[in-house]
Amino acid sequence: MPPRIPRTLTLAPDEARRIWLNAQRLDGAEPFGAGTGATRAAVEHLGYVQIDTINVIERCHHHILFSRIPTYERAHLAQAQSVDKSVFEYWTHALAYVPTRDIRCFLGAMKAHREDPRRWSAVGGRDESRKLLSRIRREGALTIRDFDSDVLVEKTHLWASKKPSKGLLERAFYDGELVISARAGMLKTYELMDRHFGWEKRPTPASERQVTAYLLDRALRAQGVVSLDSICHLDAPSKTAVAELIAARVKRRELMPVKVAESVVPHWMPRDGAMPGPVPEQGLVHILSPFDPLIIQRKRLKLFFGYAHAFEAYLPKEKRVFGYFGLPVLIDDAVVAVLDLKTDRQAGKLLIQQWTWRDGQESADRKVRIEAALERFERFQLARDVAVPVVSDDA
Repeated sequence: MPPRIPRTLTLAPDEARRIWLNAQRLDGAEPFGAGTGATRAAVEHLGYVQIDTINVIERCHHHILFSRIPTYERAHLAQAQSVDKSVFEYWTHALAYVPTRDIRCFLGAMKAHREDPRRWSAVGGRDESRKLLSRIRREGALTIRDFDSDVLVEKTHLWASKKPSKGLLERAFYDGELVISARAGMLKTYELMDRHFGWEKRPTPASERQVTAYLLDRALRAQGVVSLDSICHLDAPSKTAVAELIAARVKRRELMPVKVAESVVPHWMPRDGAMPGPVPEQGLVHILSPFDPLIIQRKRLKLFFGYAHAFEAYLPKEKRVFGYFGLPVLIDDAVVAVLDLKTDRQAGKLLIQQWTWRDGQESADRKVRIEAALERFERFQLARDVAVPVVSDDA
């Protein structure tokens, strides 16, 4: 007879870490294989890969994929987005690459955005939007650079554009009328969504209950052990429905309550989940993006790893501890150091601005292993982009 599972399972931090690392696929050398299929598989498993504009080193969406796919190339993501169309861009807790297989769970949010009158008052009226869509329907996909008749305006904030057309493009994107069909750095190409995906008829949007189940299942797959905050990261409106679904699954004995170390925050995991989780392959070194799914939720990171990461790019220099763009270094199942790195593309070098060991983690062996990882990371940073393929893997 198998051992009886307690009503509430208590996990030590190292056990919780192993479950989370396995769910994040950071405990094996090549968990998704190689090639363009690995990129699709990684995005589908993680649920989303965050996009960010900061370019001190490689942008975070490429960095996150490289951390899990050692042979990753930027062209692989371009193919997934523009050719295979297995991923698309939309808002999760931030702008992110999302699996196209999950698009039904985003169509409702697009419809709500379209029907919100406040959105129309922000950047012009419906007539302007209709003209924009008509132009793209007639001329084909466009970038902001194709709009050269704008009367430039002052920026309202750092990330705004002087071109009013940008607001129209972004609203049509969030409305689900347009999709970002290609991306070159931060330059986005906008195409009609239905034409991009070749839809004669749009998929039926997921119901509210289906979206709630999607949020919970996505977190369980990519986190292993979940809390309400980790499931609904920066999405407070979803918490009530998710909490009700968790309670129902616990009652059906599909989920079990979990206590992580001394935390009073309720956690849950599948009753058939790996306990305490597989031991990570020895010798793995990951130099992680500050926007990596393992790092972005700071309270969870502190609870599981005993490490409080600080993103200090917007702090005055004298207040920084880890440096302008500190990257946590994961060896096996411990964050051992933080490296402030910068890519000097003209000189063809990866610069170490600051190297900070965590207390008690410094060793000669770890330094050698990190330096080897830095050499691989530098090669990835400086690799030239490859042209986007014009056929899929199945052709």
